[in-house]
Amino acid sequence: MPYPQLDRHQLAVKPLAERPNKVQIERDALRLDAQPGSFDERQEHIIKETLERMRAARDNNKPVILAFGAHSIKNGLGPVLIELMEKGWITHLATNGAGIIHDWEFAYQGASSEDVRANVNDGQFGIWHETGFNINLAIVVGAYLGYGYGEAVGAMIEEEGLDIPSLESLQEEVKGALSSGDAERAAAASDFIGVIQTFNLDAGRLQIPHPYKQYSVQAAAYRLGIPFTSHPMFGHDIIYNHPMNHGAAIGRCAERDFLSFAHNVNNLDGGVYLSVGSAVMSPMIFEKSLSMAQNLHLQQDQHIDNHYMLIVDLAQSDWDWQNSGEPPMDNPAYYLRYCKTFSRMGGRMHYLSADNRDLLLRLYKELCND
Repeated sequence: MPYPQLDRHQLAVKPLAERPNKVQIERDALRLDAQPGSFDERQEHIIKETLERMRAARDNNKPVILAFGAHSIKNGLGPVLIELMEKGWITHLATNGAGIIHDWEFAYQGASSEDVRANVNDGQFGIWHETGFNINLAIVVGAYLGYGYGEAVGAMIEEEGLDIPSLESLQEEVKGALSSGDAERAAAASDFIGVIQTFNLDAGRLQIPHPYKQYSVQAAAYRLGIPFTSHPMFGHDIIYNHPMNHGAAIGRCAERDFLSFAHNVNNLDGGVYLSVGSAVMSPMIFEKSLSMAQNLHLQQDQHIDNHYMLIVDLAQSDWDWQNSGEPPMDNPAYYLRYCKTFSRMGGRMHYLSADNRDLLLRLYKELCND
């Protein structure tokens, strides 16, 4: 017998405009003429090597992948990341579900970051209409169109809306896909039918203005044709609170994003992997992707060995991960999970304790002003 479930349709969902926000993007976005903080001598050596590796990767048409936690968006780094993409220094971006949400809310209303403590106490944390409705609907549309998670939301922002097919056209699509044996296409179209019926959506263009989209990293990635992949965990993000949330659509889009990420890891020999402020998502998806990539390379008598990894977070660690291997279990450094994971991934790896704003702004200053 199935377990009982909470009915999200019974929630009192409030308009997003009623929510106070901690971050205003026009006020808090990092200016391109800002100066990064200073680094000590050891950190300078790591940054110098990172810059050399990034230049070599671009010269040799190798990937430069940036995986980051949501704070890289919430800290107003959108303009810096967009410049790095536009100048060809980053070829793939990957984040978690929260990174998608903050980026979208900045583009939509110019503000993000609610008071979690107060809103949980009031039964209101994450229960906001526009965020849950629009992002979830974009993912349903994206699953139907064959988009990834980040691509689907980026397209909605850049194009300022979504196209809703008629029920009749979707029903015909289901029949045609089933007759041709395309069960995935049929299922995605069937999911779309269910969402349209549940929420009484009209066929045609659904206009969704994004007056601050110049700050959106995922919109810029969509416009530039650069993969921006999202790697969510179910139930971790506020969009799961909204009744529009559709698990099958999220699964389809997130699976595409994971395989897109793995594709670029498969080409990482000679490339660069930057993991900035992601303690869980980045190391977990990287280790699985690299394992699959090594499996494919070994079948061709090859191996990925010349990959460079820079891991950045705020936690201090004096352990020399590159030259000393994995620390013993009685050393606190052993419990820096992200460092431990990447130290097992071969190639060359450095850990840098730094604020994401200082590190990414420094890379921008050095690379985009060459």
